Amino acid sequence: MLAVTVQDTLNATTRRKRSAAPEPYDFRRPMTLAREHGRILEMAFETFSRQWGTLLTSRLRVVGAATLERVEMRSYDEYIRSLPPTAVMVLCGIEQNRSTAVIQLPMDTTMLWIDYLLGGPGIVLDVPERELTEIEWFLMRDLLQQASKDLTYALAAVHPLDVVVKSVQYNPQFVQAVAASEPVIVATFELTAGERVSTATMMIPADILLASLRDGETSDKRSADELREHRLATDLLSDQVRGVPVGVSVRFKPLTVTPGSIGRLAVGDVVSLNHSADTPLDVVVGDVVLARAAIGSNGSRLACLVVTSEEKS
Repeated sequence: MLAVTVQDTLNATTRRKRSAAPEPYDFRRPMTLAREHGRILEMAFETFSRQWGTLLTSRLRVVGAATLERVEMRSYDEYIRSLPPTAVMVLCGIEQNRSTAVIQLPMDTTMLWIDYLLGGPGIVLDVPERELTEIEWFLMRDLLQQASKDLTYALAAVHPLDVVVKSVQYNPQFVQAVAASEPVIVATFELTAGERVSTATMMIPADILLASLRDGETSDKRSADELREHRLATDLLSDQVRGVPVGVSVRFKPLTVTPGSIGRLAVGDVVSLNHSADTPLDVVVGDVVLARAAIGSNGSRLACLVVTSEEKS
């Protein structure tokens, strides 16, 4: 009989178009978010991005938006190496455990925002990149401090954070917020202010956010009725498993021979087993040794007496 598999070529084509390019993965140092953790963090950062976009619109007096592109876990060294040589690195203190978070903005985007904050038309001159003056940093710090309050609100369901803007640096290679090999959560945003579109990132140490998510997995939040139903279902499943018939066999110690020896076997040949008469036999269920048994009899039938148990939980 021939069998034919029917495939939905339209859906298959759609899936191929939507698939992303493969990314290299280092199995020696896994840096991967669990799917449920990643989804929770995405929802939190999406809430923050909507509030950040509203803040930009109200403060810059132009149509602004912030869109979350992705959330990933990387090492801090990988995060720093992915940034341009010069950027506005805003260091934020997390008061609960005295850790450091980072908001990274392109230099031209920062100068554009400052021009809007000072009442300008949003023109960025083509001049060499420079550090912010004291007045410019004061304006940016006030704007980002309000954004940090929105971040605190958005992450409240994940972990209560008190984020405070501390200082600014301009060379990512000189910013040592955490250890180079420490895992961090990196959220990437697409920022829009008027007609200018840019990319910004936010880094938070992974242990701060993931510790609360892992603690939530261990706590049982089911009601008394749900626990009772689960217990009844478990008892019923256990009773059903105990009644399933399984095959039990008793075997001697295996013997290794060559293919030539097997090919020369004939009727009446005797095969010597490497099994002593006083050595217990293996009691096997599905190729799993559960016990050892001695050879014996029960009336007129052969039998074995279990002498040791090999079962492991």
